[in-house]
Amino acid sequence: MLDIQLLRKDIAAVAKNLQQRGYELDVAKFQELEQQRKEWQIKAEDLQHKRNSLSKQIGVAKAQGNDPAEIMQQVAAIAEELKDAEARQETVQTSLQDFLLDIPNMLHDSVPLGNDESQNVEVRTWGNIPEFNFKPKEHFELAPCESGCMDFATSARLSGARFVVLSDQVAKLQRVLAQFMLDLHTQEHGYTEKYVPFLVKPECLYGTGQFPKFKHDQYGTANDMWLIPTAEVSLTNLVREQILTEEQLPLKFVAHTPCFRKESGTYGKDTKGMLRQHQFEKVELVQIVHPEQSYQALEELVSHAERVLQLLELPYKLTSLCSGDIGFSAAKTYDLEVWLPGQNAYREISSCSNTESFQARRMQARWRNPAGKKPELVHTLNGSGLAVGRTLIAVLENYQQEDGRVKIPRVLRKYFADAEYLGE
Repeated sequence: MLDIQLLRKDIAAVAKNLQQRGYELDVAKFQELEQQRKEWQIKAEDLQHKRNSLSKQIGVAKAQGNDPAEIMQQVAAIAEELKDAEARQETVQTSLQDFLLDIPNMLHDSVPLGNDESQNVEVRTWGNIPEFNFKPKEHFELAPCESGCMDFATSARLSGARFVVLSDQVAKLQRVLAQFMLDLHTQEHGYTEKYVPFLVKPECLYGTGQFPKFKHDQYGTANDMWLIPTAEVSLTNLVREQILTEEQLPLKFVAHTPCFRKESGTYGKDTKGMLRQHQFEKVELVQIVHPEQSYQALEELVSHAERVLQLLELPYKLTSLCSGDIGFSAAKTYDLEVWLPGQNAYREISSCSNTESFQARRMQARWRNPAGKKPELVHTLNGSGLAVGRTLIAVLENYQQEDGRVKIPRVLRKYFADAEYLGE
């Protein structure tokens, strides 16, 4: 959530920044709500002053032996007026809060300008695109998957479209990939592993920015609990309504969880295979940092996600998302796109973002700056390190052989008793 003081001081600058991402700030509505807030605040303060003044007169009248009944009637009448004024003030405050919750984050100055994903800026590439002496297949066409290890028909009977049942070596490969990522991030990158709830209260989704804008994309229960769309929700909310010390920062969390999304509006897109599922797995990275260090932390977090792909020897490219393609809560975002031979294209496998104080303000996640009197907001960052299902797809497609077998990446062979191919 944006600092309301920014809108009060220079709403034109805020509107100009948000316009770069295609969001039209309703300046007139904000100014109207602000005017109403001021009017009812002044009205309430005036009534409180009158009530307090008359209440003192009651005491004086009693001390002088006079009947305070008339004054007491005035106080009672003012109390009713005050109650109404405070209720109207609260209604306006709620409207202001709802207004603020709908506004996306402001963009960092380094975000490239553009209208859509076609104008994202390539930062770098890594690895060589593999050359095959045969036409590479998509992951669901490969022998281990066609033999029943990737079963979409059974999952459709169980749950409908966009689910999958994995078996045997393909199921093991997915599990191993998650284990490998957790080991790497905890042992080499300094993250603390967390096991977190997959069901959360709605305020957690408000905190990280999924609510209210993306509520239609979430799966909820009858008792107003919600399945997490990413472990970012649970991990970031670990510092909700907390005041951290300077010594505690930075906090670096990692978790492997299932993720649940309705993927509303994507029907007809990536309908084959595992690329776009309602249930998938991610190893998620979250950092809670000192505000002055958040952009250094973003580069570090990106490098941690990149390291997974490098060790797996999967070619990828890093892009900086343009203003028209960046997510609601992000001030700046990098995407990692892995090469998929079956599609002859790069596809997103990780998104790493700095939300600055946007999420922290919603959650009231703060730190105590020794140089200041009041607690200050932390900065929060998140990124996939990596999306496990898409990493599975990338391994299957990049390591496929002409005879239909799939090689195991060297870094994973220790999990497979040093076997060279799946199924050996």
